[in-house]
Amino acid sequence: MAVQIENLGSLDRRMTLEFARADLAKAREARLAKVGKTMKMAGFRPGKVPKNLVEKQHGMQVDFELQFDKAAELFYEQSQKEGLALAGQPRLEPKSELNADKVVFDAFFEVLPEVKIGDLSGAEVTRYTTDIGDAEIDRALDVLRKQQVHYHPRGQAGAHGDGGANIAAQNGDQAVIDFVGKIDGVEFAGGKAENFEYVLGEGRMLPEFEAATLGLKAGESKSFPLSFPADYHGKDVAGKTAEFTITVKSVNWPHMPAVDDAFALSLGVTEGGVAKMREEVKENLDREVKRRISSLLKNEVMEKLNSLCEFDAPKSLVASEQERLVEGARQDLMQRGVPNAKDAPIPPEIFAEQALKRVRLGLILSELVKKNNLAATADQIKAEIDEQAATYEDPKEVVRWFYSNPSRLKDIENLVLEDNVIKYFTSLAKVSDKPISFEELSKLN
Repeated sequence: MAVQIENLGSLDRRMTLEFARADLAKAREARLAKVGKTMKMAGFRPGKVPKNLVEKQHGMQVDFELQFDKAAELFYEQSQKEGLALAGQPRLEPKSELNADKVVFDAFFEVLPEVKIGDLSGAEVTRYTTDIGDAEIDRALDVLRKQQVHYHPRGQAGAHGDGGANIAAQNGDQAVIDFVGKIDGVEFAGGKAENFEYVLGEGRMLPEFEAATLGLKAGESKSFPLSFPADYHGKDVAGKTAEFTITVKSVNWPHMPAVDDAFALSLGVTEGGVAKMREEVKENLDREVKRRISSLLKNEVMEKLNSLCEFDAPKSLVASEQERLVEGARQDLMQRGVPNAKDAPIPPEIFAEQALKRVRLGLILSELVKKNNLAATADQIKAEIDEQAATYEDPKEVVRWFYSNPSRLKDIENLVLEDNVIKYFTSLAKVSDKPISFEELSKLN
């Protein structure tokens, strides 16, 4: 046997493998005998086909399979002997005739790069800080109140009042209207409706439509021109101007529940009333703040690591990652109910940059973890699962759910590992704490 390894580039290698065809003689005889036991041929009982006929029909295929198997075996033996860090599977190419006494293969493969971590002490990152106070809790409660909004006709007295003296449509009101639109005096498809409901100020309708409705009272009508944008989703009317007439059927003002014990109960707070509700809202906001701050810091740390480390990524790993991203995109389309999503033509090239970054970061994190003992421990994994489970009604069931599936456990392990890397990075880098409001934090990606 002979082996020769040649560098074809920074990571590309070619291993030339040579071995004698005679070395496969016993394996060849055994393989043909096994094939002969089940071979069927007209005129012979199953398993009784003469050896020469078995050889004639299957000899070339057996030679092909055995030679490839032997080349693969020799490749991995030599790779281990040489201490090669393989980036993926080799591509085996026969260089000799099938019946040659000396069998020659070329194995083309990539090795993993040497990942050198740059000087982390010179890196600078920002760590945001946000405090949750009464103002943030009040705004969160307003959002929850708006989710329970209901409407009353303006000017009609009821248990919640009459909405005030002004009975004209205002921002936040629900308008119920009939409308008809015409282009060049002719009604068009989709330009007419009765008892159409929408809330003023939500931006659901085109601006001209909302502007025309504002200030009208129940029973009043108004005509106005409306220019459809050139990129309007309705191609038949896009870029055209229509004349609309609207008639207001009713104007309804919004009533939101008061922040009281009944409202707390509607949110599932069975004990403690408003005080307990505010406490739980703060806990949720604190949890959201922690998640956002951690995510922002993680993204910045990963970007810094990527820029600090110079090395070539194996093309085979990038290609595999592209295929995973394509499959993930197809799964997403299928979950959204897109027709024929399984066979959607998604070119892997659109994920090239994302795949390259993922592969590079994977190699960088692997190197950091190996060199600095940053692997996730069982206690860390348990602590992370317990923290996530605490947000659910039945934490014990959630814990069982995580531990019952190796894939879910692996996801938690990766999450903890990334946290370990971030802690290590920030222990060396220059970290600037920056206080910002919850609203500002919410706008950051």
